[in-house]
Amino acid sequence: MILTGLVIAMLLLLMLRVPVAFSMLLPCLLYVAWSPDITLGVALQRTVSSIDSFPLLAVPLFIMTGYLSNAGGLADRLFQMLLTIFRRIPGTLGFVNVFSSLTFSWMSGAAIADAAGLGSVLVPAMKKRGYDEQFALGLTGASSLIGPIMPPSIPAIVYAVTAGVSVGSLFFAGVVPALVLTLILCMSVYREARRNPLSEQAREGAESVSAAIRSALPVLLTPVIILGGILGGVFTPTEAAAAAVMWVLLLCIFYRSLTLAALRDVFVRTTSTTGSIMLIVSAAGLFGWVIAREQGPQAVTEAILQFTDNPFVFLLLVNVALLLTGMFLEPVAGLLITVPVLMPAAIKFGIDPLHLGIVMILNLVLGLLTPPVGLVLYVLSSVTGSSVQTVTRGTLPFLIPLLITLLLITYVPAFSLWLPGLLAE
Repeated sequence: MILTGLVIAMLLLLMLRVPVAFSMLLPCLLYVAWSPDITLGVALQRTVSSIDSFPLLAVPLFIMTGYLSNAGGLADRLFQMLLTIFRRIPGTLGFVNVFSSLTFSWMSGAAIADAAGLGSVLVPAMKKRGYDEQFALGLTGASSLIGPIMPPSIPAIVYAVTAGVSVGSLFFAGVVPALVLTLILCMSVYREARRNPLSEQAREGAESVSAAIRSALPVLLTPVIILGGILGGVFTPTEAAAAAVMWVLLLCIFYRSLTLAALRDVFVRTTSTTGSIMLIVSAAGLFGWVIAREQGPQAVTEAILQFTDNPFVFLLLVNVALLLTGMFLEPVAGLLITVPVLMPAAIKFGIDPLHLGIVMILNLVLGLLTPPVGLVLYVLSSVTGSSVQTVTRGTLPFLIPLLITLLLITYVPAFSLWLPGLLAE
């Protein structure tokens, strides 16, 4: 009864547009106030301890890496390299769009940063070359979801800390699923290029492919530093994040592409974004403790086991529940609330925590493209000047390939587990 009341109170506050952190925090504080055996000090300790985590320190560092890459023009170098490589292929800018998100995801770790940084460049360029506006917006939004899956992924760090799994292992578990998503989006671009062919001629005086790669090569070394350092045992994921910040900052200084005003803006935006994420993490720490105290995970596990003992049906139920959750909560908040509840049930069904993590992350990031929250929709609307309605109509056709990707990753665990298992041997 108490558990149901807490969940209903949180949902009501969310419906009233109360920020996510306070929607979780206020019902918990009422619970603490009415519980004679819990003091406010215990609640404060649970709230603070949830962010007292060394792996979570990687979050602001990877956020800063993404913002520095945008402000320092490193993303533009990747864009120009890809434009040169794909310039003779039908659907040039469509493929550039997808692969720009793939390459930039090695530095950003968040769909919002991808959509904001690349959307302002790619969508106008595609419209200028004759692409349908809604297709350009939809493809940019869909490809931005590669960022939270491909390492370094901020949702992956949050999941790993919450579920108690290795951040490095979860990073590597996301590589193949991200490539699967990239491949499926490229198939969508190819189909569009066949259906609506455009005369995209090679640019006159364009630099050679080798020159374009040389220009972007130092930027492409960023994922080598991150994943190579983790795989080689040189860095922990948190230390790799710090090394990535230093490398990107050195590149900006070398290219003389970062002004002091832009650097100040990077610090401000990093601080603001980190503050909002950590506030949610701290509130979710108390919320999760209250749910665990009221035996919420056990109740959910028993209810699911009474409904089905088939792991395939369980995963289908998880997908449906998380897709609905993602429509109302951004991925970090959704993970912090649902991981403590679903993890015990998943273990009962014999589902690997790494596989579950990738499935949960992809489910929740799909919510970034669906109203009413749909943060990527609003970001694309802001940076391109298109209406939210136009952006939404453009993303709807891409939900089909995204859901196909979700089903493949859900029911083919090897996509998530093959690379971590290979590296562990």
